[in-house]
Amino acid sequence: MDLHNPVFFISALLILAFVVGTLIFPAAANRALAGAKNWSIQHFEWLFMAGANLFVLFCLVLIVLPVGKIRLGGPGARTEFSTLSWFAMLFAAGMGIGLMFWSVAEPVAHFTGWHGTPLDIEPYSSPAADLAMGAVMVHWGLHAWAIYAVVALSLAFFTYNRGLPLTIRSAFYPIFGERCWGWVGHIIDTLAVLATMFGLATSLGLGARQASAGFHFLFATPDTLGMQIAIITCVTFAAVISVLRGLHRGVKLLSNFNMSMALLLLLFVIAVGPGLGFFAGMARTGGNYAAAVLPLSNWVGREDTEFLHNWTVFYWAWWISWSPFVGMFIARVSRGRTVREFLIAVLLVPTVIAIVWMTTFGGTGLEQAMQGRGALAEGIGNEALALFQMLAELPLTTITSLLGILLVLVFFVTSSDSGSLVIDSITAGGKLNAPKPQRIFWAVMEGLVAAALLYGGGRQALEALQAGAIASGLPFTLVLLLMCLSLYRGLVAEGRSSGAV
Repeated sequence: MDLHNPVFFISALLILAFVVGTLIFPAAANRALAGAKNWSIQHFEWLFMAGANLFVLFCLVLIVLPVGKIRLGGPGARTEFSTLSWFAMLFAAGMGIGLMFWSVAEPVAHFTGWHGTPLDIEPYSSPAADLAMGAVMVHWGLHAWAIYAVVALSLAFFTYNRGLPLTIRSAFYPIFGERCWGWVGHIIDTLAVLATMFGLATSLGLGARQASAGFHFLFATPDTLGMQIAIITCVTFAAVISVLRGLHRGVKLLSNFNMSMALLLLLFVIAVGPGLGFFAGMARTGGNYAAAVLPLSNWVGREDTEFLHNWTVFYWAWWISWSPFVGMFIARVSRGRTVREFLIAVLLVPTVIAIVWMTTFGGTGLEQAMQGRGALAEGIGNEALALFQMLAELPLTTITSLLGILLVLVFFVTSSDSGSLVIDSITAGGKLNAPKPQRIFWAVMEGLVAAALLYGGGRQALEALQAGAIASGLPFTLVLLLMCLSLYRGLVAEGRSSGAV
């Protein structure tokens, strides 16, 4: 074993206590989660909103500053993965399950007023349709990937250019110095493990609910908690197998497969749905995004508090709770890129891909709702079913729905495998090749936490998943803000020593 004792044992004990407590006292756990969520939103809505805006501005500034010429790993560093595989891995790990779950459900929800409408616009109106697509992109565009980019660039720079371990505490060396290796660092890394675990559990819980709803839609299997937990069990077992196969024969292989299948489904929906109108739809989605980003990024004087809290604040907390996982994974596969190349790729390319994806799936679902076709015309009854209800109005429903379920399940495996790799690195003190039994332990724990959240949430499973993400994302928001300062100091010092600035 290769344990970083305080972080491993404290994190493992806290997570085990949560799982056991939730299974024994589900009602009390649900009340505690709801209370933590409401308290976090009531007192720190401003912190989530202001923090997300600052992360976007920080990344855009770094792209244009001279420090953008710094290469991760030094001037002679070479990339480990092709650009295509790099994109596939960062995107599959970063948003796979979430995009499958929300790409149809979210725009239709905003259009129909499910859990609030953005800016309190009138539901079912033409302006509501435009603002729905703009709001979706605000949640899935630059803000999300800026959060990931801050963590990823910090870890990559301090690991490859300064020779520090690949763990969250290393990003704070310019601020805390040698104290990073003491209890200050232990606390930072423990918070990272907890945030990662609950962020992943939120996504895995959503994936299990969608897969279960898909099987029920196609084969009339019971869409119950037991079915969802059975799916979590099977996929966790598959994730363990992927862990044993390693990064190149596991995550990389599955990510490339999933991106190929996602592209196939995307092209099919474009061909039988918007067709040539897809390009006009992309331009419209981009324009709606540009028009919505400033008003929806503001939190002062907003009257649409139901929408703000249920959607935007939840998303910022979810992305922040995912940031140690996605950031460390992206850092792990990004050696040899310049800071500018890294930020443009991580920040801008996935945003463009999200516009393509949301225009295709969300736009098609929204069009069905506006035209009164299919189940989506009645609004969102079960958000986990929205993708399959949209596909039901297109040809080859059974085949495309099966492909959709397969995509969810494989995204599930890649997220769990990647997450166990990241948590294992943190709890092993930043070592990249810790023993596989430790990664297996964390993969199993991810499945247990997701199952516990669903079990404790009961009928309010979505709210329980959201509460876990928000409660764990709050303290880590402060960590990310401090990380920006530390990264800037490190890059400026590196630029001066290398003559880049």
